Amino acid sequence: MLTDSQVRAAKPKDKAFKLTDGGGLYLQVTPSGGKHWRWRYEIEGKEKTYTIGSYPNVRLPDARSERDEARKVLQAGRDPAKEKKLLRAIGSVDPAQTFIATARNWFAQRKDLWTERHAADVWRSLERDVLPSVGHMPINDLTPPIVLTVLKEIEARGAVESAHRTRQRMSDILVHAIACGYGTADPAAIVAPALRPVVRGRQPAITDLDEACAMIRKTENEDAHPVTLLALRLLYLTAVRPGELRYAMWDEFEDLNGPEPLWRIPAIRMKKKREHLGSGPINLLN
Repeated sequence: MLTDSQVRAAKPKDKAFKLTDGGGLYLQVTPSGGKHWRWRYEIEGKEKTYTIGSYPNVRLPDARSERDEARKVLQAGRDPAKEKKLLRAIGSVDPAQTFIATARNWFAQRKDLWTERHAADVWRSLERDVLPSVGHMPINDLTPPIVLTVLKEIEARGAVESAHRTRQRMSDILVHAIACGYGTADPAAIVAPALRPVVRGRQPAITDLDEACAMIRKTENEDAHPVTLLALRLLYLTAVRPGELRYAMWDEFEDLNGPEPLWRIPAIRMKKKREHLGSGPINLLN
């Protein structure tokens, strides 16, 4: 372990030499008399060097402290030298032009077009899978390999369809930056062919009226809760989405005992945010 007096007393020689401290930290003394702190580390099987700073601007305790912080970054699976370079670059970039700032602006302009639940799902997916990795990056520093790395991590947990949705959202955000005048490219569009394809199973549907009636009769004979059977009957008559049926309120139904009963589904519960009207008697069982 070095001492401050050893560092202070180190004299230049004809060739550069090192004074090692420990944990990969060393002081490199150049022939011109410069004293520079370096940290040697290994990542992905390759030895690399992390530049800390020069003595006496960076004292021995400060050099050790930065080495320890860089080691934490390495233990988290990231390259400390690349991260330091990136953080320096961020300092000279408009904060509004980072990926997270662009994502927030993009989301704010679209969330009113979505249901509250869908909007929450979109932002939650970005917070979980994208922002921790690239949120702090300047939007124009994202490259296809960086984007693909983010998406492959989603794929690795078996969420192939989520990886494709996330790629589309990243692409939308990057295009938003281009439209705003500071984005230059959409690397998320480029990586689409590198993702595993989504394999969808068959989704058979009954298209014959006789088969539909047979299915309904079979369902009616099931030992189900009376409320469930009533809900299914309403579903047969209206073909609405399950969520629209589940959250129906009595005050949405008009003239139930009249010749033209009407169910007025509020726009807030509709996928397209438009009010839906369903009316008229119908009987599929006969």
